Amino acid sequence: MARKAPITFPEVNFSEEGPIRHLHLGSEWIQGSMLVDAPTVLVHEYIQRMMAWLLFVDPQTVKKRQALQLGLGAGSLTKFCHKELKMKTTAIELNPQVLHACRGWFKLPADNSRMQVVLADAAEEIKQEKWLGAVDALQVDLYDEEAAAPVLDSAAFYADCRATLTEEGCMTVNLFGRSSSFDNSVDKIAEAFGEDAIWAFKSTREGNTVVMAQRTPSRPKRALMQERAEFIQSEWGLPADKWVRVFKPVKS
Repeated sequence: MARKAPITFPEVNFSEEGPIRHLHLGSEWIQGSMLVDAPTVLVHEYIQRMMAWLLFVDPQTVKKRQALQLGLGAGSLTKFCHKELKMKTTAIELNPQVLHACRGWFKLPADNSRMQVVLADAAEEIKQEKWLGAVDALQVDLYDEEAAAPVLDSAAFYADCRATLTEEGCMTVNLFGRSSSFDNSVDKIAEAFGEDAIWAFKSTREGNTVVMAQRTPSRPKRALMQERAEFIQSEWGLPADKWVRVFKPVKS
């Protein structure tokens, strides 16, 4: 049997821009950021929008739920779900250098009873029995150093993602709306989840589009979403009031 070639990872480094620290994977592309004096604040608009699943659950139940991130980045979502939302939180990251950077430069806490980082291939790890039907908030942000298209982006992968979700569970995915790969990605998500399960934001100025897919499709009344948005904004400082205005089902 042929031996697998070892994985070659890009160099991990960081840059400073005023009060903000950025993570890079051997290129100019920003893979994540942190406000140095407020390390749990979600700096980028698209990262904030990865939390849009909060509109679809009772806010009082959030800390009893489980979050799973595929791709650690600068640890922003992992820190926020763990520290601010008080959720049981796990991140799956392939590159051990990224984990080392997050612990050294981006104030990611050590593993504890409510938070851990698993060094593994996300495509394989999410097939483990312990994840099936166990995840309430699945956040997928998987890009390599070129940041051109998601590294894992097949209908089969998204079907495996759906299988991890609880009945009320949601998957949020960071996609680039500025490239032709965006429509292809949405088609693959729709194949796995069904068209009526998909919601999307408009693209940010940087070209990121966050798409959400529900395990169980629903259409919450606008008044309920507005009520939850006000709570999210007040409790966790996220611009959820704006989300309600710009977050729409892909299939009306």
